[in-house]
Amino acid sequence: MMITDTERTTITLAHSPDSDDAFMFYGLATHKIDTGGLHFEHLLKDIQTLNEEATRGTYDVTAISFHAYAYVADKYALLPHGASIGDNYGPIVVSRHPLTPEELPRVYVAVPGTLTSAFLALRIFNCEFQYKVVPFDKIIDEVLNGECHAGLLIHEGQLFYESKGLHKVLDLGEWWHSRHGLPLPMGGNVIRRDLGQPLIKEVSRLLRESINYSLTHREDALQYAMQFARDMEQDVADRFVGMWVNDLTLDYTERGREAVRLLLQEGYEKGVIPNQVQVDFVAEN
Repeated sequence: MMITDTERTTITLAHSPDSDDAFMFYGLATHKIDTGGLHFEHLLKDIQTLNEEATRGTYDVTAISFHAYAYVADKYALLPHGASIGDNYGPIVVSRHPLTPEELPRVYVAVPGTLTSAFLALRIFNCEFQYKVVPFDKIIDEVLNGECHAGLLIHEGQLFYESKGLHKVLDLGEWWHSRHGLPLPMGGNVIRRDLGQPLIKEVSRLLRESINYSLTHREDALQYAMQFARDMEQDVADRFVGMWVNDLTLDYTERGREAVRLLLQEGYEKGVIPNQVQVDFVAEN
């Protein structure tokens, strides 16, 4: 697609202020790739806000939880890249005192938001637990202080909860993999359907190029991402980025696509999602 200077188009691109998203969009944010006549306006919001704004169709392209996609599929299509998918690992339920997964219905669980995929996966595992919504970066403190008996960790808390003296109750990615042999999809990037196919395909191509640039210039991209790493040590940030920006981010593969369909289907069957969801991916060509 060729765009002349007089046809310059601005695309609003919303994503979280996290090291993994920063790593993914390094190529675009630092103008390492040629975007032709397209200009990308980066907007940084927490995932709860992104999920809520997506219901209003606020941004042209946005990161989103797959759970939230169930409520915006009429407005957005999934891009074929940009996913955070854990292959035999995922969000972790932790507790201050040892608990078994079967005991979760007896306790209060701090969760990072009801539209997160982590919440959806835990609801599929067990629909009966009671919960309290807590900002994701406050959940460990909530458990340590005894405000909640257990907490559902996303982001970097998955890597250092043991150093805080907390116990693993359940790794949802391990549980999902043991049931289906599939990765557990957490979040992806979506694009507004009303942009039209020519523009959608061009934006998709550039976003994929940005991810590929970061993966092939890993050290530089990681250094850029460190400014969004919330005081993580570089080795921890490196592990975290490696977990959530990898080959499956560049290409879901059929395993990844099937995992998204299955997660949303099981959410519907369990009554967590009120309607069946048609999962549409933007065509690559």
